[in-house]
Amino acid sequence: MIRMLLRVLGPEYAGPVRRTLALMTTTAVVEGLSYALLVPVLRALFGSEPANARPWLIAFGAVVVVYAGLRYRSDLSGFRVGTTLLRGMYHRLGDHLARLPIGWYSAFRVGEVSVLASRGVLQAMSVIAHLLAPFISAAVTPLTIVVVMFAFNWQLGLAALLAAPIVAAIRIWSGRSMAADDAQRHESDHEASGRVIEYLQAQPVLRAGGRTTERFRLLDNSLHEVQRISRRTTLSALPGVVGLTLTVQVMFTALLALGAYLALGGNIGTAELLAILVLAARCADPLLSLSEIGGKLRGAQSVLARLDTVLRTEPLPQAPEPIQPMSHDLEFESVTFGHGDRTVFDDVSLSVPHGERLAVVGPSGAGKSTLLQLLARFYDVDTGAVRIGGVDVRAMATEVLMAQIAIVFQDVYLFDGTIEDNVRLGRPDAEDAEVRAAATAARLDEVIERLPDGWATDVGEGGALLSGGERQRVSIARALLKNAPIVLLDEVTSALDPVNEAAVHDGIERLMAGRTVVLVAHRLRTVQRADRIVFLDGGRIVEQGTHDELLHHGGRYAEFWNISLTPVAGE
Repeated sequence: MIRMLLRVLGPEYAGPVRRTLALMTTTAVVEGLSYALLVPVLRALFGSEPANARPWLIAFGAVVVVYAGLRYRSDLSGFRVGTTLLRGMYHRLGDHLARLPIGWYSAFRVGEVSVLASRGVLQAMSVIAHLLAPFISAAVTPLTIVVVMFAFNWQLGLAALLAAPIVAAIRIWSGRSMAADDAQRHESDHEASGRVIEYLQAQPVLRAGGRTTERFRLLDNSLHEVQRISRRTTLSALPGVVGLTLTVQVMFTALLALGAYLALGGNIGTAELLAILVLAARCADPLLSLSEIGGKLRGAQSVLARLDTVLRTEPLPQAPEPIQPMSHDLEFESVTFGHGDRTVFDDVSLSVPHGERLAVVGPSGAGKSTLLQLLARFYDVDTGAVRIGGVDVRAMATEVLMAQIAIVFQDVYLFDGTIEDNVRLGRPDAEDAEVRAAATAARLDEVIERLPDGWATDVGEGGALLSGGERQRVSIARALLKNAPIVLLDEVTSALDPVNEAAVHDGIERLMAGRTVVLVAHRLRTVQRADRIVFLDGGRIVEQGTHDELLHHGGRYAEFWNISLTPVAGE
């Protein structure tokens, strides 16, 4: 487990962890050795001159003070290292997640990572702060006490030592038998959490369809499964707990019987026998605690294994010598790209000269949004190349690439904070006047004026306290503030009311002015002013040209255009 912990943390944290482990082990050894002084203390107390016990009591007290100091230092070191590791783990996990391809983030993995990044990392890093010290003490202190027993009587020491492999075997057996149950419990907990979220989010649909009873039954079944697996996990833990308890009790009884036999035969004194039995009793408590500590360590080890899996996922490779693009034209050269078992692009080539606007249209699933994501290197192409300013995006540093691009998505995500905080994400070091100018250009100032707290208005998690149009205006203001030379727009007005759509269009026109633009849209009226339009279908560019050229050609674009002009029945 320690090896996995060090692998997850990275080599820079190996030194502090090893020093903390050494300090905890030394503390456990000193604790065990301190009990060795009980023998001369009891021998003097039960002898003819009890006053001779005073020096031994003083020595015992001194060793206890040393142990207390070491224990304080080791616990403090554990807390400090644990806190440092927690902070470092969050940074390492966050940096790694930021470099993984977007395609890695399936719905299941998003939920898994959210648990890992919150409760999981905290649980894994608590190993150093809370679990290692008692675990090492439970393992090392009894072994040290056994060595002390050997020093005073080899028969009793050997008898105590024979219990060690039995305890270890029970510990390993119970851990392996519960590992599968722990994995099933994790899966059932994850399933139940998903069902709870689904049930809460789907309330409007379920009530409208009158199917709340059926959906509640699905949730109820998942919760019953959690209860069933939890009960089975508890029952599967009983043999290990009972076996460990019986082994410790049998060991103590055997030592008591052997000690009595040796004392009656005159091979050991009463004081030595009493001291060794006290040592044996002291061994029992930490050994019995191994069951509880083992369960916590298994949970932490399971989290560490999942963290290790995430951190071993290969990120998008970075160029050893990044190249800076000198211009802002865009090019797809013989691009082939597949997502899962589906081929999204098949030998696609196109170019967008600097300062021109390219509109991308086509049926749902044609790969329009994917084209933007390849430009932003959310994925790497399978074959071919995507270039900006003649430079393959794979040869550019991530920071340089992102500085070239401003992206406005259809589904805008705002972070929990103020409107100003979210606008400043475009360029955190911008002057206040620049932020206000970007807001005005995006017509966000109209929204701010009618909000009671103005710029300090909290948008809520995901921007839930703002409407869709208001969130879109914040997103456009953010892109305007970034002032990137390339703009990628993805269905930014597809779900807006007429008032917000007009405002957003004004902001988009200001955003596109003088920049290289790739625009994806379902509403074909929004693409008429593009310099060129490409129609995607079946993983290929079916046709391309200006709006008038494509209408005159009478192909797929013209068909889509005519459908968009047809009034809906009943209107």
